[in-house]
Amino acid sequence: MLEDLIADRRGKLDRYARSRDPYPATVRRNRTIGQAIERFDDFVNRARPLTLVGRVVGMRDQGKILFLDVRDATGQIQFVCDKEQTTSFSLLQSSIDIGDFVEGRGLAFLTKRGEKSIQARSARIVTKALRPLPLGWTGLEDAETRLRKRYLDFLSHPETADLFKKKAVFWSTVRGVLSRSGFLEVETPVLESVPGGAEAEPFVTHHRALDRDFYLRISLELPLKKMLVGGFEKVFEIGRIFRNEGIDREHLQDYTQMECYAAYSDYKKMMRFVEKLFQTTIQKTIGSLDHSYQGHELHWGGTWPIIDYFDAFRERTGIDLSNVPIDTLRSKAAELGIPLEQNTGRGRAIDAIYKRTVRPHLIQPSFLVDPPVDVEPLAKRLPKNPDRVARFQVVAGGTELGKGFSELNDPLDQRRRFEEQMRLREAGDAEAQRLDESFLEALEYGMPPAAGFGMSERLFAVLVDRPVRETVIFPPMKEES
Repeated sequence: MLEDLIADRRGKLDRYARSRDPYPATVRRNRTIGQAIERFDDFVNRARPLTLVGRVVGMRDQGKILFLDVRDATGQIQFVCDKEQTTSFSLLQSSIDIGDFVEGRGLAFLTKRGEKSIQARSARIVTKALRPLPLGWTGLEDAETRLRKRYLDFLSHPETADLFKKKAVFWSTVRGVLSRSGFLEVETPVLESVPGGAEAEPFVTHHRALDRDFYLRISLELPLKKMLVGGFEKVFEIGRIFRNEGIDREHLQDYTQMECYAAYSDYKKMMRFVEKLFQTTIQKTIGSLDHSYQGHELHWGGTWPIIDYFDAFRERTGIDLSNVPIDTLRSKAAELGIPLEQNTGRGRAIDAIYKRTVRPHLIQPSFLVDPPVDVEPLAKRLPKNPDRVARFQVVAGGTELGKGFSELNDPLDQRRRFEEQMRLREAGDAEAQRLDESFLEALEYGMPPAAGFGMSERLFAVLVDRPVRETVIFPPMKEES
């Protein structure tokens, strides 16, 4: 029983603590295990003592000799502790368990079996583990347990740890491309008085010092646009956003997003930049521009095709979106088995039908462009067709991986669109955007022509072919029973 194992370890802790500190504040490591292995012959030939520290992941007790397999973040090596040569051998032998962290000092040597080892002249416990670890234990296969106790997942599944090393490369590459392209990284507030920049339901929290409610941001967009009003020409942010909606393979409530905005640019210029951004990031992250996702082979190289939203919608549904009445959309949604609320607006209906009929067929990386104005309240209208907006989406693998547009900087048009969104909210659409007077005021001071783009860690999830919550170290979970 687990309780018996913990009690046994507690007894060993008490015994060890009578003469040694089982949790010392400092260790005397002079090399990582990886460094010791890399220069092993040099350390052997020069007889230079090494002091290494790591977690015990294997142990073989042969009475007068104790073999410890010790691992740190850089590699694994064997400590050989000998009753005749290792100080305090008996104390160590009677107290050590798999999972403990141990410090060993001694000379490097090869065993008769050719295993790289340290002949430990001294060894001490530097952290006593009170619970047994699932190293080599097939019991940690339950997905919920692995997500809830990710630290154990890392120990028992090294490929999970490698996943997050790749994710670090992913975001550092995105940041590097943007910085080298002249974008300034900034930080904007997580708490907002009015949540804006996206159609999503927010989380609400109370600020006690100010005695007022705030919303956790659902987007980075509006504060970054205010930066453009203030004279910054290229800005970006990589930060957490929060959306109080459902969990599925592609959605989480708490995730990382990047948004960038460039003055004096438009959505066509931004598309070319995004293509370069994606290709550089993908190559650095997975070492290739080709990979598998959900049974498809995706190819990110070359110039991506541009797909017209109206044409793709007509091809898959038979509906021409030019002035299509809401009743036609409702009939099509009912035919497809898509539930729509009585108060669902035209934009939401179009988007729901698109996601069911068009998006699943967009497999190879493409730009989907120029949707109806109803589905994008923050983008500029096309000069020659004011019922459509200058927006693009990156689509691949049957999902959306980012969107950008020529930013709407006409404060009067923006107010009208916000007012239409508010009418939808008043009719019961909880995800419709709110009217933000502070943003409208900023626009009235003048925002230069600009293009923007946003993407989230969903792209990384597609690259590694995992549900998005498996690519978050500690995703939000249901309360443990």
